[in-house]
Amino acid sequence: MSITTPQPFYLDCDTGIDDSLAIAYLLASPEVDLAGIGTISGNVSAAIGATNTLNLLHAAGRAGIPVAVGAHDPLIGKFDGGAPHVHGNNGIGGATLSESAHTVEAESAAEMLVRLAHEYPGELRVIAVGPLTNLALALQLDPELPALVRDVTVMGGAAFVPGNISPVAEANIFNDPEAAAAVMDAGWPVTLVPLDVTMNHRFDETHRGALAAAGHPVASALSDMLVQYFAFYNTIFGEHCAALHDPLAAAIAVGALELDDAPRVGISVDTSAGADRGKTHCERYDGGTPTGRELPDRVSRVASSPDVPSRDASSRVVLSVKGDAAAHLLGRILTLPSRTN
Repeated sequence: MSITTPQPFYLDCDTGIDDSLAIAYLLASPEVDLAGIGTISGNVSAAIGATNTLNLLHAAGRAGIPVAVGAHDPLIGKFDGGAPHVHGNNGIGGATLSESAHTVEAESAAEMLVRLAHEYPGELRVIAVGPLTNLALALQLDPELPALVRDVTVMGGAAFVPGNISPVAEANIFNDPEAAAAVMDAGWPVTLVPLDVTMNHRFDETHRGALAAAGHPVASALSDMLVQYFAFYNTIFGEHCAALHDPLAAAIAVGALELDDAPRVGISVDTSAGADRGKTHCERYDGGTPTGRELPDRVSRVASSPDVPSRDASSRVVLSVKGDAAAHLLGRILTLPSRTN
């Protein structure tokens, strides 16, 4: 019988509905020691996201996990108010959670990330499923941070498919392109989990019904949240279901899903003020092309350039995974133990 040694993770999120699914998944994962959670304005404000996170942890019996509020605004400009049409006015689809007695940490999310990286040098793993402002601020606080962090998994970007907030950009990257550019250029290993893969894995009414029947307060809350999420995605898919953006990224970070197409790439972000703002560029250095996809003309030049930093080869973009990711995510969430506090 194998014994899983939990690894320290820091989660940076904008706790809406799919973030809640990701948190539940991580809480149910024996591979994960969730050392801290930071919130960022995205689906909702960072402050509301922190409240949602605290209450979800309380429902799961894990209220002791520290939660820190991160940046309200992106590096440039102001927070635009979030996405109530997607996640509801409270960010969790109008679902209600019992209020946690715990409060947020005195430190900011960026400060928490830096602190945890020093507490777990070379071990801390980072999952970011919202705009990347907190990570960029942490890099400003400690330029040596990339040497302390084992790896970073980012849910964001649209590599070879259209965006979801502009024709070319995905929301997490678009909401703070300057921060995303800094994170992609920082020199730590990045695994990008873009719309290319997340839009292809979905929960439907069968999954929601299983959550509702589980008899666990977190599963019940997730089932309630998904009503709003399904209603939004019905306008996209034409049926009651929803893409599994954040929980899929969490499962990939944990290593619980087998990757199918995940080429090593250099990742950059367009920070211009034009129509391409927030576009994610993935440049493959071996001259190859992911199956069935065309890469920009400049890839061949990048592949042959002696000036390409070797660090870029440590990053990758996940374009597909093997197996039924939705079944895996549901099955693991349903293993959450009964609440103990």
